[in-house]
Amino acid sequence: MSVTDRLALRMHTEAEGGSFSKGNVSHTARQEDADHTNNADDSDDERAPRTLRDAPAKSDRTPSAKKPKQRDNKKRSKSSNKDEDSKKKKREPDAIEKEILAKSEKYQRGLKPTMGDEKPAAIKVRSKKAQPKIEHEKRRREIAIVDAARSEMLLTEQAGYLEAEGEMERTYKVTQDQLADSLDINSRAKIFDLKLEEFGPYVMDYTTNGRHLLLGGRKGHLATIDWRSGRLGAEFHVRETIRDVCWLHNENLFAVAQKKYAYIYDHSGAEVHCLQKHVEPTALGFLPFHFLLASTGMTGRLMYQDVTEGRIIGEHKPGYGPNHVLKVNPYNAVVHMGHGNGIVTMWSPRQSQPLAKMLCHKGPVQAMAIDRSGTYMATSGLDGSLKIWDIRNFKALHEYSTMRPAQSLDISQRGLLAAGWGANVTVWKDALVTKVDAPYMKRLLPSTTVSDVRFVPYDDVLGYGHSSGLSSIVIPGAGEPNFDAYVANPFETTKQRQEAEVKQLLDKLAPETIQLDPTFIGRLDPRSRDQRQLELLEEKRDQYAKDKAGGKYLDNEVKNKMKGRNSSAKRFARKRLNNIMDLKKLNEIESAKKKQQESEAKRRKIPESEKGALGRFYDEKRSTA
Repeated sequence: MSVTDRLALRMHTEAEGGSFSKGNVSHTARQEDADHTNNADDSDDERAPRTLRDAPAKSDRTPSAKKPKQRDNKKRSKSSNKDEDSKKKKREPDAIEKEILAKSEKYQRGLKPTMGDEKPAAIKVRSKKAQPKIEHEKRRREIAIVDAARSEMLLTEQAGYLEAEGEMERTYKVTQDQLADSLDINSRAKIFDLKLEEFGPYVMDYTTNGRHLLLGGRKGHLATIDWRSGRLGAEFHVRETIRDVCWLHNENLFAVAQKKYAYIYDHSGAEVHCLQKHVEPTALGFLPFHFLLASTGMTGRLMYQDVTEGRIIGEHKPGYGPNHVLKVNPYNAVVHMGHGNGIVTMWSPRQSQPLAKMLCHKGPVQAMAIDRSGTYMATSGLDGSLKIWDIRNFKALHEYSTMRPAQSLDISQRGLLAAGWGANVTVWKDALVTKVDAPYMKRLLPSTTVSDVRFVPYDDVLGYGHSSGLSSIVIPGAGEPNFDAYVANPFETTKQRQEAEVKQLLDKLAPETIQLDPTFIGRLDPRSRDQRQLELLEEKRDQYAKDKAGGKYLDNEVKNKMKGRNSSAKRFARKRLNNIMDLKKLNEIESAKKKQQESEAKRRKIPESEKGALGRFYDEKRSTA
C-alpha cells in the first residue's frame, strides 16, 4: 500500500469514528470469552503446577500432551470480516480527501510515495523491540502529513494587490488619501505621520512578528512603540549620536549603535550591557537562530558577539576601510557587507576569509536588501544604479536607476522592493524576477530626506524614517497574509512569548553551521570506505592518463641546468682536473713535500733528561702530527 493510500485510509477511518466497527469489537469480545471457557474446561493434569515439586521433568514432557487448537466457524467469520474491511479500504476518496492528498505530497519528507499497488520498501531491523517503534514513528509521520495538509486548507487569506482599471490608469498615481477612502477603519489607521523634527533623521526596526516598532534619532532620541495599539513602551534620550538600532530575539531587548560603543537596553529603557568590543559601530544585524549580534563601523572590522554568553565569536577585518552597510541573509545567516570600493563580501563567524566577493558597483555601496528566500539581493551605489543579483550564481539580473542614490532598500515578504532616495519612496512589484518598466507605488514627502525604509512583517504597511520624523503608508500585497503562530505570532500573549523564548534558546544553533549552503549540513556519504578509496584511485589514474597524453611525463625530459659551483659542467671539470697529471701539477706536489720536511726539521729535539715520565707521549704526538 502506498503512502497516499495509507493517508486516504487514515482519513476514512477518522471520519467513521474509529478503526474498527462495533460488530468486530463485539465479535472479538465473544471470542475471548469462548477461549477463556475452553481453557477453564482443561483437565487438572494440563494446568500449571503450583510448586516446582509438582512440575513434571523435562524428559516427561511430550508433544502429545499439547492439545491442537480448535478451529471453529468463528475463525472463518473473522477472516470474512477482514475481507470486507479490505474492500472498504480500497474505496476511492471523495473530493475533499483528494484535495488533502494532493496538498500532502509536498509534506512527505523522507517518505517516498509509490504508485498503484506498489508496496513501499520496509525497513528491516534485527531488534524486535525496535520494529514496533519504527512502525509507530511511521504512523505518527503520516498523521502529521495529513494535519499539515488540513491546516493549509484553513489558510483562506490571500494577498491582494492594487490593480488599475483601464489601460491609461497607473497604480503609482494613486495617493494614500485616495486609497484611505476604500479601506476599513483599522487599515486606515495605519496611515500616519509622526513629526519629530528636533532629533532626526530617524532609523527604525520592526520585530519579527511586526507588532513593535523601534525608533532611533540621529541626535540621541530612542523610543519603543506598540504601533498597532498606539501604546508607548519606553522613551528616553542617550545624549549621544545614534547610527543604527536593532531588535534582538524579541521586544524585551534591543541594541543601539551609538557614537563610541554599542549598547543593549531592555523594554523599560534600562541599560543592560555596554559592548566595548564594538568600537564606533555604524550598522547592526542580529542572527535570531544563533543569538549573535553582528556589527561593523568606522574601524572596518566585523564583530560577532553571542548575546546569551557574552563571548566574542568572531572578529574579521576585510581591509576595505570604514563600512556602514551590513545585512543578514535570513536564509543561511550569512552576513553581507558593502564596502567603499563597490565590493560586497559575505562572511561566516568561524572563517577568517570571506565566503564570497562580488563587485557590484563602480562606486561605494550605499544600501542593500535580501529577500527571505536568500535568492535575490538588491544593492544601490553612489553611481545612482540599483541592481538585482542572483546570489546562487553571483550574477546581475536587472538594473534600475534613481534620480539620486538610494539611501535605504528593503524587500517585503511577498517580494516587493522599496527604495528611499531623496524625499521619495518608490516601490516596485515583481522587480526581482523580471525587469519592470514602471513602479508599483510611490510617495513624495517634500522638504525631507528619507534615511530608512522597512516593511512590516505580516502586514501591508511600509514605514520609513526621514529627517522630520516617521511616516507609515499602506502598500497592498506587501505582507504575508497567513502567519505561523509557532514562528511569529502578532497576537501572542506574555506566556506564549516566554515559552517561545525558552524554545528559541533550546534550539539555538552553533556558529559553525553558518555557510552559503545550509542544506549541506547533515548530509551523509552512502559510499563505503573501500568504495571511496577505489573511486579516488580511479580518478588519479584518469588524471595521470590525461597528463601523460598532454606531454607532462616525458622520458627524454631535459633537466634544468643549475648555475654556480655545483652545476653539471663544474662537476665534470673538477673531476677531469683531478685525473690529469702534468708537469705543473708534479712540481706543486714536490714543493709541498719539501715544505713539510723543512717544517719537521726546524722542530727542537727534546733531550732524554727533560722528557720525564710523560716524555713518550710527546714523541707519539709529534710523530702523528
